[in-house]
Amino acid sequence: MPHQERVTLPEPETAGTLRRTATSHLGLRVPDVAACSEFYCRVLGMEPQAELSGGGARLGWGRGHHVIDLLPGEPAVDHIAFEIADPGGLDALEKRLREAGHPVSRLDESFVDEAVAEPSGLVCTDPDGTTVHFHGPVRRSGEHAADTGRRPIKYQHVTLATTDVARMAAFYTGVAGFRISDQLADGGFAWLRSNSDHHTLAIVRGPRAGLDHYSYDLAQWEDFKAWCDRLTEEEVDVVWGPGRHGPGNNLFVFFDDPAGNHVELSAEMEKFHDDRVTYVPRRWTPVPRSVNLWGGQLPGWRKTS
Repeated sequence: MPHQERVTLPEPETAGTLRRTATSHLGLRVPDVAACSEFYCRVLGMEPQAELSGGGARLGWGRGHHVIDLLPGEPAVDHIAFEIADPGGLDALEKRLREAGHPVSRLDESFVDEAVAEPSGLVCTDPDGTTVHFHGPVRRSGEHAADTGRRPIKYQHVTLATTDVARMAAFYTGVAGFRISDQLADGGFAWLRSNSDHHTLAIVRGPRAGLDHYSYDLAQWEDFKAWCDRLTEEEVDVVWGPGRHGPGNNLFVFFDDPAGNHVELSAEMEKFHDDRVTYVPRRWTPVPRSVNLWGGQLPGWRKTS
């Protein structure tokens, strides 16, 4: 193997400040809101929760906080959102953002629903200009009542593409307060955590900034066969997997929604308990087998160094 540059991504002192923060929901711009809404309801068992201004749709699992906002437009990520359950976490995050020179505004209540226990929140943008929402704890009763054969347990993580992984990692660790769990040795991919899950956010080098993919949790390995059969019955092609990632050690299978967004179903994510162990992020060799331990296949949109 030819010599490859080794890069250690930054983890400032504030990394790991967030320890009880999870993904909340995702806002997507899509050309056909009706088609995407029908897809998510039919394939992933969601239900319409509200109509949004401008022809958008809010979807969830019937009870509890919504999962996805579909907004009309060319395919793009409109916003990503995180639930901060850390005591005093929102106030401390706002202070870090302002001290680092990042503009902060209050979260419009139209972006939250009655399932948010404390509807206060804040909005900022990351170095790539992606809008990020942070808000208080949400009620997740809809997740706790999952029929795992008909719908995932929860929305689990989002992966953003960027032309500058180091700059994005520095923001999400040094300002937002995530920690790096793993990275590719050349610095082209980083997996970040904000709770006990191996990652709630990942950042990958790409030709342009935007959404790379996002992921839902399944309950266990036995669900994967049922879900692959279910996707076949719904005439949805599997575009990658089933496989097992190296970083995170999680099982995966991928498919696309009608707007071309890459959707992952995952299970058995590695867990971390930061209050009990000192952890140094692993640096994986940037080869296909690192991101797919079962044979090294890559999806059509993915490249490694």
